[in-house]
Amino acid sequence: MLEQHYLTALFEPKSVAVIGASDRENSVGNVIFKNILGSGYKGRLYAINPKHETIQGQPAYKSIEEIGARVEMAVIATRPQTVPQIIEQCGRSGVRNVIVIASGFSEAGHIGAALERKAMEIARSYNVRVLGPNCLGIIRPELGLNATFTKISAAPGNLALVSQSGAMCSAVLDWAQANQVGFSSVISLGMTADVDFGEILDYLIYDNRTHYILMYVEGIRNARRFMSALRSAARIKPIILLKAGRHEAGSHAARVHSGMAAVSDTVFDAAVRRAGVVRVKNVGQLFYAAKALASKFRPQGDRLAIITNGGGPGAMAADRAGDLGIPLAELSAETMGNLNKVLPANWSHSNPIDIGGDATPERYRDALLSITQDPNVDSTLVMLSPQAMTDPLGVAQAIVAISDKLNRRIICCWMGEAQVAEARRLLEDSGIPAFRMPETAIELFHHISKYYRNQKLLLQTPEPTRQHNRPEAEGAKMLIEALLAERRKVLSEMESKAILRAFKVPVAQTMVARTATEALLLAEQIGFPVAMKVDSPDLPHKSDAGGVRLNIQNAPAVRNAYHDIIETVQKRNPNAKINGVSIEPFLSRPHGREIMIGVLRDPIFGPVITFGAGGFDNEIFSDRSVALPPLNKFLAKDLIDSTRTAKILDQFHNMPPVDREALKEVLLCISEMVCELPWIIEMDLNPLIVDEHGAIAADARIVIDHASSSSGDRYAHMAIYPYPVHLVQEWTMNDGQVVTVRPIRPEDADLEQEFVKSMSDESRYYRFMDTLRELTQTMLVRFTQIDYDREMALVATIADDETGKEKQIGVARYVLNPDGESVEFALAVGDDWQKHGVGRKLMTALIDCARTKGYRAVVGDVLSTNTKMFRLMTSLGFTIHPHPEDTAVKRVVKPLTG
Repeated sequence: MLEQHYLTALFEPKSVAVIGASDRENSVGNVIFKNILGSGYKGRLYAINPKHETIQGQPAYKSIEEIGARVEMAVIATRPQTVPQIIEQCGRSGVRNVIVIASGFSEAGHIGAALERKAMEIARSYNVRVLGPNCLGIIRPELGLNATFTKISAAPGNLALVSQSGAMCSAVLDWAQANQVGFSSVISLGMTADVDFGEILDYLIYDNRTHYILMYVEGIRNARRFMSALRSAARIKPIILLKAGRHEAGSHAARVHSGMAAVSDTVFDAAVRRAGVVRVKNVGQLFYAAKALASKFRPQGDRLAIITNGGGPGAMAADRAGDLGIPLAELSAETMGNLNKVLPANWSHSNPIDIGGDATPERYRDALLSITQDPNVDSTLVMLSPQAMTDPLGVAQAIVAISDKLNRRIICCWMGEAQVAEARRLLEDSGIPAFRMPETAIELFHHISKYYRNQKLLLQTPEPTRQHNRPEAEGAKMLIEALLAERRKVLSEMESKAILRAFKVPVAQTMVARTATEALLLAEQIGFPVAMKVDSPDLPHKSDAGGVRLNIQNAPAVRNAYHDIIETVQKRNPNAKINGVSIEPFLSRPHGREIMIGVLRDPIFGPVITFGAGGFDNEIFSDRSVALPPLNKFLAKDLIDSTRTAKILDQFHNMPPVDREALKEVLLCISEMVCELPWIIEMDLNPLIVDEHGAIAADARIVIDHASSSSGDRYAHMAIYPYPVHLVQEWTMNDGQVVTVRPIRPEDADLEQEFVKSMSDESRYYRFMDTLRELTQTMLVRFTQIDYDREMALVATIADDETGKEKQIGVARYVLNPDGESVEFALAVGDDWQKHGVGRKLMTALIDCARTKGYRAVVGDVLSTNTKMFRLMTSLGFTIHPHPEDTAVKRVVKPLTG
């Protein structure tokens, strides 16, 4: 389809103008113009400076408007006050891409922010895209384009570096030059006032020169676009990310530099894990991880074996593994037997496997071959320290010779320098990661194993919400709207539990008494024993306020407890509003564990779900994990397992394991709730009591506010677009058969495969323009695990007459084109269901989706012999055009706007 990304002219310009080019040594305009001249740029280069006739021996123009030829990209290297006027001149001259180098905009206070707004308004009015301001520029080594003011060049390679910090770009370039690392692109974003991470990642997906992406991040403006692009790019190209601001001081410094709101580091970490990205902590780790991925190092788990010729280095490696939570593999009895045969009697007989200071290349080889056959070992670290009887090069040669048998699950650490340098080079040249220090090697293993684990999270697309059109869910929305109309934001416990009950969260029945007599009546109604708690919007921590009484056994105790609660709370909190006292069953569960599930609203990433220890344990141990909704069972399990609390959910002392399925079900219900109720900004389920019989919420508190978005996107509050349940519809064909048209789901992989297999050869060829018989596993994942924010696939299904199970009879899908404005569609209908209106129904629904998203056109390529498709497309308002490259194909286009 449209092969060229809309940012191509920015990153692959055929002509460049430097506005502010200069002869003054070491000025920004001087360095940028000199870099472009000296880097071998083959396009047209123009110098703009009203005070000079020539710049660095090249003709100079007084303004961009004087050039009289098309300029694809302009670099503005002038004072910030001049930028709005220059962007306007560029717009009038047809320049559609500019890089603004200067600082002094929104990061510099109110005056700078006003200047930035003015510049962006002018840019938008002329359709000009802006990279920056406050950026270093870009480098495209294979194009000979170095449009930056750094004095360090970049060699060609397959790594793309995308950074918000120009200084970080310079530091990385300096490191890379010393380590012979090359780049496909170096892109400094600066303030991301216009072009942001999301759009650049979109461009790099299509850039054939880029195989790996390195990112340095300080802040995010658009979480949805960032997450959507990050997840799409990470499916295709490994992404390694370094973010500043892990602690408060760093966060403050990043905020001052970028001018953006700070992102909670815990939330950001959860977001990038969900996106299938590996996050590192320093520049060295950034490149080590990239080099390891490039070497095809593929750990399939985190159980590590360590082979060493020295006890001390092995202990250092084991210590660092312990710091990072990397389990050392427990060797099988068979492996121990094999090692006993090939190693001297004095070997360590444990992991780390110390094979002796006199270890020969053959001993290393035999030990490694024994270890890599062990099913308990996922990866192996091979270490060597240069001792008197050691042959570093010979050991390296032995490892390289058997490396094809090792599945690339080894990393090496040749400690030292002069004696081992040649051996380390041999390992690296053979594609085996090799390091100087054991800690570095262990950290690298940790990051890469995390990358592959995070890739599993990336492939998780939550199943649809189960609450669609249920009266309970609608009732919850009505209750929230009524409370907001009353200018109330903090819900009572009873109201909070009503919302939770609507989404099928099991809660303890709660009723509020406003007098001691009412409390008696309600307690008798509920049944003893009961728990009593103060009901007040001003007291989120009822126990601290003296407002909780538990295990109340009889009526006199209820009366006394009511008066005691009211008096104690009034004494401790005289200004608190007290609505009464809530009465609920006292949950006596001898095997119960107290859990906390919460929801908070991050200012950048929206709703976040938290999980951890409940009750007082939560405050003591601060054991909490976070995840971005929507969740599915895999993600819910990952959220639980990411805490220390997970250990007490299993068999614990004399207590049986809890019902984990019930706990996961509560998390899924909470996930659905925050997806469908954008008004929720805070929620605490503390405690949620879970045991072998299930889970029940003993206490709950919800805080709401008006939904901020007026865009019409019901999921505008979400960083990750959930399953669009509102698109599900039923349709009855002329013969009475009921067809369900709905967005595709990950669990539809088998349906999709069977559908493709059942198609005739002709239908398959028309759909795929290929003779394939069935979908590969990669294609199945790509077709069923989609990002609903940037693509759509609608399946038509019926109930199979014989089995009653769902059967797919058609599918229509679109993906976003590189131009960012149109989508490319594909349609397939089962042979037995053609001429029944299925294709028309699917395409009509798909076109409506594209129109709602604001895309300008739906386009597709159709084989010239597919007359049935042309008839359908024509009837739907598509026009037919010759294909620009292939006479066997025609292009069909349907505009969606005026």
